[in-house]
Amino acid sequence: MAGALEGIKVLDLSRVLAGPWTGQLLADLGAEVIKVERPGCGDDTRQWAPPSLPDGTAAYFLCANRGKKSLTVDIAKPEGQEIVRRLAADADVLIENYKVGGLAKYGLDYASLAELNPRLVYCSVTGFGQDGPYAQMAGYDYIVQGMSGLMSITGPADGEPHKVGVAVTDLFTGLYAANAIQAALWARQGSGRGQHIDMALFDCALAMLANVNMNWLVGGAVPPRLGNAHPNIVPYQVFKCAGDGHFILACGNDRQFRSVCELIGRPELADDPRFASNPQRVAHRDVLVPLLAAGFLAQPRDAWLAQLDQAGVPCGPINTVDEAFADPQIRHRRMQIELPGLDGEAVPLVACPIKLSDTPLQYRDAPPRLGQHTDALLEQAGYDAEAIARLRDAGVI
Repeated sequence: MAGALEGIKVLDLSRVLAGPWTGQLLADLGAEVIKVERPGCGDDTRQWAPPSLPDGTAAYFLCANRGKKSLTVDIAKPEGQEIVRRLAADADVLIENYKVGGLAKYGLDYASLAELNPRLVYCSVTGFGQDGPYAQMAGYDYIVQGMSGLMSITGPADGEPHKVGVAVTDLFTGLYAANAIQAALWARQGSGRGQHIDMALFDCALAMLANVNMNWLVGGAVPPRLGNAHPNIVPYQVFKCAGDGHFILACGNDRQFRSVCELIGRPELADDPRFASNPQRVAHRDVLVPLLAAGFLAQPRDAWLAQLDQAGVPCGPINTVDEAFADPQIRHRRMQIELPGLDGEAVPLVACPIKLSDTPLQYRDAPPRLGQHTDALLEQAGYDAEAIARLRDAGVI
């Protein structure tokens, strides 16, 4: 069965995470994605190990490059630029994350390639966008997490600001970019023209603050760092229980709060005017939370989870990564997959979470070895064996 984006050809000139994450999602949805890499070394993340496969390919690279074909090209050389132009003339999408203006000197910027292929959707991913006072600055997820306000609300209330455990601004930018690309492809059906997409990590990081952003815009107070607590809902946080266990309580309404009070043997708390509604509980969280915390020390984690679940109160464990992969729901949803590598070895991967009923995702290939598809792709682009040999001897591929 054909994928939803079957027939769409993508040139992925990006490296590291945000751009490759975009390309991988398009590949999962059925597009042909050609990853253009530097000869000899390829994407930086190929060496970001340990851990790695027996062939030395780092796990980091594997997380964002499933389903792609690897083409090695030195775009600093005129012959390499010609290869990319020839491929771009027949492509639907190009993804790049060079510094602003970095590809113009090679004739591979949007303006140049749009003359060659007016239908090309060209997506640029940078730290701060194509314009503005920071446009020429390099963008790194960690720094953007700090600049956007995300770190200011992450971490213990009485401790230092923390980054999120994965590069979320890279990942969100990749998801926004994939959505933007598909919107541009849809618009092209009517206009017949591609367009330039300008994606910035800083923009995406600010946008993803969601309700925290709106708390500032509407309420005017700078959002504090609350650790595991929620700025707008109480009780909605981690609680310690008997032994060394912890669990998450996500109490979203007054009925659920009353059930919690009854379970910990403090039913009178639900009728206390200070706690009778969520706005009251938010205003008096410093009084309420210690009372609840004392009650939850009476039993171990699994006992509370069973009772809260029976009472219809949202709750959950705090799993380690291995426990998450072992969860029966994750197993049922087939979120861990394996694909054969070049030598037939099984490459473990995490599935795409998108489930489509009529055009289900089909995982075709494991992340490619560096340059694995170079000769085949060049042959398709019209280069004969002698020309390919010359390019290889010249260090172009």
